[in-house]
Amino acid sequence: MADRFGGSPGVFRYRLVWCRLGRKLLPVRGGAAMGRLVEVTDTKLYVEERGEPSGFPLLVFHGGPGLDHTMFGDYLDPLTEDGRYRLVLADERACGRSDRAAPRGTWTLGRMAEDVSDLAASLGVRDRYATLGHSYGAFVVLQHAVDHPGQPRGTIVSAGIAAARWLGEVGRQLAAFEPAHLREQVTSSWARETEVATEEEAAALLVDQMPFHFRDPQGAALAEYLRRTAGLGRYAPEVIRHFAAQDYGGIDVEDRLGEVTHPVLVLAGRHDRACAVGASQDMARRLPDAQLVVFENAAHMTFAEEQDHYLAAVRQFLDRITN
Repeated sequence: MADRFGGSPGVFRYRLVWCRLGRKLLPVRGGAAMGRLVEVTDTKLYVEERGEPSGFPLLVFHGGPGLDHTMFGDYLDPLTEDGRYRLVLADERACGRSDRAAPRGTWTLGRMAEDVSDLAASLGVRDRYATLGHSYGAFVVLQHAVDHPGQPRGTIVSAGIAAARWLGEVGRQLAAFEPAHLREQVTSSWARETEVATEEEAAALLVDQMPFHFRDPQGAALAEYLRRTAGLGRYAPEVIRHFAAQDYGGIDVEDRLGEVTHPVLVLAGRHDRACAVGASQDMARRLPDAQLVVFENAAHMTFAEEQDHYLAAVRQFLDRITN
């Protein structure tokens, strides 16, 4: 979907009951997913865990706002294969299978960043977790890193930016985007965001916009991604409309990156049309303890376009911060 920070168009979407530490975990079913609702401060977030319960938890946050954890499909699942790491894929506030009744006034980047800490506490992993966010999810985990330095063992910023100024290039990227019929398709889908009314319409927006996010907008990687994620999503049209009208709250943490005391892995696609690789390079320079990995054959959807390379970089980083 189109995020419009500072008026610049961008594309980032993709779009049991027991008690633990006094928090209720409630059953949720929907589509192919099976997970649970976890109570945080003023709402409930849906989480789906993959891997051994004893594995080190990686809290994963999706793009959007308005999409859900299913945008990752099964692309990250190999991280769990040796039992060392556990994926905790979360639907952000009012998104996906999370509680849609979360107060509208809390639909902000800052509040979603606070939800990261609250979720870790509710899961009983406050002192033992890392985060990974992709696209808008990268904004969430980067904001969290700045607001709570040293709290996660590490932060993985995937296809993100640290300030809205980097979005100025998106319009020029769209103007040069080929073929022309896909350029028109993406442009039209952005315009429809302010009036999207149903989950089906939101899903159609995602499909229309996805070619912009792949290096080859008509290639095999895109077709494979759409196949592996088809029919899984529960998108939130209310959240899409809200953020389309609110410029998504913006992100502006460049001047605070020096405050982040824990390790950060910055992942970028060389051909990303939405979050320029220069933004990631600048981010890595400003962070005290950062590693930058650039995927030379990817655009915005790095984890799908270069899955093996992506997983190797993430696994190496997790090995470092957990040893």
